[in-house]
Order: sequence, then structure tokens, then C-alpha cells
Amino acid sequence: MSGQGEELPTVGELADLYLGNLLYSLELTSLTLDDQGKEPEAAFYRGIARKLAEAHGRASRSRGQPPVKG
Repeated sequence: MSGQGEELPTVGELADLYLGNLLYSLELTSLTLDDQGKEPEAAFYRGIARKLAEAHGRASRSRGQPPVKG
């Protein structure tokens, strides 16, 4: 899988790298569930996305990075 001595990324590093993609996927899942009339399930996935986004914001502030606008 990897070369000798190559460090594999941690779950946290991968989540940070692909956070935008993950948030998009979670919102798309939520929209689909909304369309299917499954509002509680949609809210569950939106809650996960909110927690990930909030955690990213806290981590960014602790590293002294300016907040992302958008």
C-alpha cells in the first residue's frame, strides 16, 4: 500500500483535508432525505455537518487562522 517509511495520514488529517467534500456530501444527503419526506434523518445528517464545521472553526481559531468567509 505505501512505501517503507511513508507516514499514512490520520483520520483527523484526512477529515481536515476533505472537509468541504464531506460537508457537501452530508448536505446532499440531507436534501435527498428531505425530498423523501424523512426530515428527522435529514436533520441528523445536518447535525453531523454542523458539528464538523464548528469543530473546524475552533481548530482554525486555535491555530490563529482567520475565519473562512462564504
